[in-house]
Amino acid sequence: MKLSFTKMQGCANDYIYLDCRTSGVPEDIAALSQKLSRRHFSIGADGIICICAPVTEGADGRMRIFNADGSEAQMCGNGVRCVAEWLYTHGAAKETLRIDTNSGTKTITHRGAQLWQVEMGGYSAMAAALPAVNMGEGPLVDCPLTVEGRTWRVTCISVGNPHCVTVVEDVDCLKLEDIGPAFERHANFPERVNTEFVEVVDATHLKMRVWERGSGETWACGTGTCATVAALTELGLCPAGEDVHVQLRGGELIIRVLPDKKLLMTGSAVTVCEGTAEV
Repeated sequence: MKLSFTKMQGCANDYIYLDCRTSGVPEDIAALSQKLSRRHFSIGADGIICICAPVTEGADGRMRIFNADGSEAQMCGNGVRCVAEWLYTHGAAKETLRIDTNSGTKTITHRGAQLWQVEMGGYSAMAAALPAVNMGEGPLVDCPLTVEGRTWRVTCISVGNPHCVTVVEDVDCLKLEDIGPAFERHANFPERVNTEFVEVVDATHLKMRVWERGSGETWACGTGTCATVAALTELGLCPAGEDVHVQLRGGELIIRVLPDKKLLMTGSAVTVCEGTAEV
């Protein structure tokens, strides 16, 4: 059977996009995501994003995300921008779109050619929101976390999905493939956790790398970048109400923490190619 797809990327966070608005999500989507996401052996991606019919009145579409290991995620900031770009170029040419996700409906505004700003909603540092255990109720700001014998200072943030953020002196020298899995599957995070390592250049410029649960190291993570800026705002290292530029391996995202602890994210959404795959 041939499957039509669109390959898109936001800051090199690349997914395979399927139009499921009338057909629905394929029954074998978990296995399909594992198969098609394999780099060098298939299309290659961080996973599959299904563009579905909306479930909320007034929404323009719905996004469901399946990681490269087949697990379903709640939200992807880079992915939701690409869904907006796809809808914009496939008949929904509106300057503001509303897209349903597993962590609520997001409003995305067109800011220029292949550029979108997402209202990401609020964040929480409370343990129940992640969820996290054995760390107190929170807020989980600048907490000790022992991972394979080494104690790190972490700040845990939920932006609809769970994140564990730690500040390091030199993000480029980290062997993320060695430490990422241990963070992801730490016993304190019963639903696993995304982990961000961030280097502070100055108050409004950061460098970040991310280990995503279910996908490993990716070149960018929109929700992770939001969580990182939220964490550093909680730590007093970044200012609320100002644009913070975050350099990821795949490009730059701009995050602003609003006074009510809500988040704005601005970044690109680029179509790489369209094609068919034999499945």
